[in-house]
Amino acid sequence: MTKFLLGVIVTLLVLILGGLGFALLGFFPTAANVEPPHWEQHLAMGAADASMERHAPRVTNPLMPNDDNLIQGIKLYTMNCALCHGTLDHKPSTLANSFYPPPPNLVSNPPDDPEWHIFYTIRTGVRYTGMPAWDKTLTSDDMWKITTFLSHMDKLPPGVQEYWKTSFGTGPEPEKKEPTKGADHDHH
Repeated sequence: MTKFLLGVIVTLLVLILGGLGFALLGFFPTAANVEPPHWEQHLAMGAADASMERHAPRVTNPLMPNDDNLIQGIKLYTMNCALCHGTLDHKPSTLANSFYPPPPNLVSNPPDDPEWHIFYTIRTGVRYTGMPAWDKTLTSDDMWKITTFLSHMDKLPPGVQEYWKTSFGTGPEPEKKEPTKGADHDHH
């Protein structure tokens, strides 16, 4: 029994040291412009989600989703977030494909996470993704205004929708293209 346990311990040590050697000797690929293997994506995103669930405090947004806070959130998003997460005229980020993992386009695909989760992501950033922590750059109120905007993007009041449309030439929903005449759309 002692030899068996010793064998298990030695095997685990060899695997751990081999993995560390593989990484520290530069064999582990680190290029951000190449899609990593599926197992790496799954492991990294699973670790990020688990860490968020463990560490993010379940705080309540102190701001009301009124026109002023939402418009301020739009302005702050435009100045600080749009370069990576997509612009409010529904154009994709010019940098999105330069990151791994690519940042989500928050305009085309608004987050469905609770507000505490969005706020924590903005405040602390996400290590190894390019998402910076904004707590030393933005005030807490500014981070909450961005959070409020992102979490209410699908249900903006008419005044905020009008501000968006006037400022960016398009509204929260991209303009739908008319189907071509004679096209039969019943057979999908």
